[in-house]
Amino acid sequence: MAMGLALIVAIGAQNAFVLRQGLLGEHVFAVCLTCALSDAALIALGVTSFEGITAWLPWIEPTARIAGALFLFVFGARSLWSALRSRGALHAGEAPSVGAAGNRLGRTLLACLAITWLNPHVYLDTVVMLGTISTQFEGARTAFAGGAITGSFLFFFALGYGARPLQPLFARPAAWRILEGGIALMVWAIAIGLLTGG
Repeated sequence: MAMGLALIVAIGAQNAFVLRQGLLGEHVFAVCLTCALSDAALIALGVTSFEGITAWLPWIEPTARIAGALFLFVFGARSLWSALRSRGALHAGEAPSVGAAGNRLGRTLLACLAITWLNPHVYLDTVVMLGTISTQFEGARTAFAGGAITGSFLFFFALGYGARPLQPLFARPAAWRILEGGIALMVWAIAIGLLTGG
């Protein structure tokens, strides 16, 4: 569990997305569950199959880097655009209509899945790192995977629901613009790192 938390806690595009949804109070449970289940699937894959996958498909890692970088550049541009043009603030009490909520849920989950599955850092942390570390626990890999998966669930739900106390701060438009701008810069830095091998 400690190893899973150590790798997941580092701020990245996925965590920034969960934090943003927690601040908005929109689809928090669905987003946290999507991230945690995705991590669980990748951790299980790494613990059971990592060595065989890289030997069989050596092109996966460079392809994932390029696709992930392109997605992060677009995601960062949207965040920056939101920071530059936004004049609104976070109003937690405002709820969209039922139809709008359904549409937003679909778009939110698609964005969440893209940020998770198109981000090579997620694969490096879960499949590669945890898959490699699990080889030290021969005979106890299932317990190791279970601990790492538990850590992932704890972190995402704590991040999503722990953002609520910060809602009064983000009732100010300036704070929201700073968050969006910071997210843009962060994901662009990650994208550049992916392309340069950093």
